[in-house]
Amino acid sequence: MRVLVAPDKFRGTLTAEEAARAISTGWRREWPVDEIVEVPMADGGEGTLDALVAALGGERRTTRVSGPLGDEVAADYGLLPGPVGVVEMARASGLELLAGSRRDPLRTSTRGTGELILATCEHLPAEVVVCIGGSATNDGGAGMAQGLGARLLDSRGRDLRPGGAALLDLVRIDVTAMAPQVLATRFMVACDVDNPLVGSQGASVIYGPQKGASSDAVLLLDRALAHYAAVLHRDLGIDLRETPGAGAAGGLGAGLIAFLGAKLRPGVEVVMEAVGLVEKLTLSDLVITGEGSFDEQSLHGKVPGGVLRAARDAGVPAAVVCGRARIRPEGVVVASLAERFGETRAVEDPRRALEDLAQDLAAGKLGSRT
Repeated sequence: MRVLVAPDKFRGTLTAEEAARAISTGWRREWPVDEIVEVPMADGGEGTLDALVAALGGERRTTRVSGPLGDEVAADYGLLPGPVGVVEMARASGLELLAGSRRDPLRTSTRGTGELILATCEHLPAEVVVCIGGSATNDGGAGMAQGLGARLLDSRGRDLRPGGAALLDLVRIDVTAMAPQVLATRFMVACDVDNPLVGSQGASVIYGPQKGASSDAVLLLDRALAHYAAVLHRDLGIDLRETPGAGAAGGLGAGLIAFLGAKLRPGVEVVMEAVGLVEKLTLSDLVITGEGSFDEQSLHGKVPGGVLRAARDAGVPAAVVCGRARIRPEGVVVASLAERFGETRAVEDPRRALEDLAQDLAAGKLGSRT
């Protein structure tokens, strides 16, 4: 058999590359002569830089930028043939950069993401892909814009302080001093959600709590983003309040559209194209995908959903391996580490547990061998 192994990361336990290797190792124990192609995947969030650089033969560079609370952090960016730059916002403004006690979307800023974009644009790429997801921020990309030279001013003409709460004090936006090399670059945003900027499905309400926002803070942040959207509309001539994806990464999607004219695309589609997934599927007898938690959201903008749709279109059988399974789509074998080996082993020994699960899959114990 020719088996295509195309998982996302198992968040908190395995990278996509580690997961792909574990699945392949387990499968080969049972069927050592099978041809296995490993294609680590991503959906626009963490890991997308790795997937694109690996797939397209790019290189990494490292620079130092402002972290979510202003602390300096080292952040990688990618340079691909084209030339195309790749920026993963989580490396500069990500939730994983802050301990739980320091998470505060009222104060966290995307300034470092702007600095990372600026560093990438120094190489004069024709296009920059900005991968957004896993953010610690809720500032609508205001910090990002400031990092690129835009001025966001309060009633006294002072530069706005960092964080989502400060947007309530925004009076005027001045983009005349934005870096020219950035304005000369085309931008595409790879994201994994389609939430609007504000409202019941907006950035603050849906994602604010996981970034450390209390119920009161969520309401304040939503009002702040609504005010920000009104000023963007007045000063830059673009209304982003209900634009799908504008609420991604705490509203960074909106900021990238407003200040850089970026186009938003589902991140999984960007990665699928980059790795040539459809072409590889046509040469495969089976595809195995997966992620840490396989649930209803997995079918909407996430790696498993994208891979399963492509497999269905290509007429290729598919299987999902995951840490936990909350859904079981018809016609798809779903194998869960927690169900097979228990929660403790799934968390404490994920690599070897995934190898064993893949071996069971290959042996047909879970219904996969075709």
